Amino acid sequence: MKYTASVSTVAYIGLGSNLEQPVAQITSARTAIALLTGVKELAFSSLYHSLPMGPQDQPDYVNAVMGVKTNLLPMALLRSLQAIENDQGRLRIGERWGARTLDLDVLIYGEQEFDVPDLTVPHKGLEERSFVLYPLFEIAPQLRVPGKGFITDLIAKCPLAGLRRMD
Repeated sequence: MKYTASVSTVAYIGLGSNLEQPVAQITSARTAIALLTGVKELAFSSLYHSLPMGPQDQPDYVNAVMGVKTNLLPMALLRSLQAIENDQGRLRIGERWGARTLDLDVLIYGEQEFDVPDLTVPHKGLEERSFVLYPLFEIAPQLRVPGKGFITDLIAKCPLAGLRRMD
């Protein structure tokens, strides 16, 4: 089975945490992603504070978006990100959108659009999530999201919903 592509692709990864020192979790994940074989960091957004998307009886989140150049195929990238989540204490139990030490999502993978059991690209609901769109816009203001349109148009339709940039 082939795990790398012969051509590098620009991908965007969403990072989120609301447990066990979220800023440290995001910082550690950024380093781990940049150290992956076949991955090179291109850009990293500011950190953003956001309200929980799911159950409200959990701490607020810290979010960011990272732009990378990779020759990993989408599923290999996803599996590498899941390994980082596991290494940082992510437990996949409990309700959907619950509290977590770390959540890493493949948001965009080049110009590709696909939906397979473990991965949907562009990430499902991306256009409705301020905690994804605003950091993404910060690092890629000219981006066209495959099948969704330009990031500027998506931002115009997405309220901040409590999102704020952290200093």
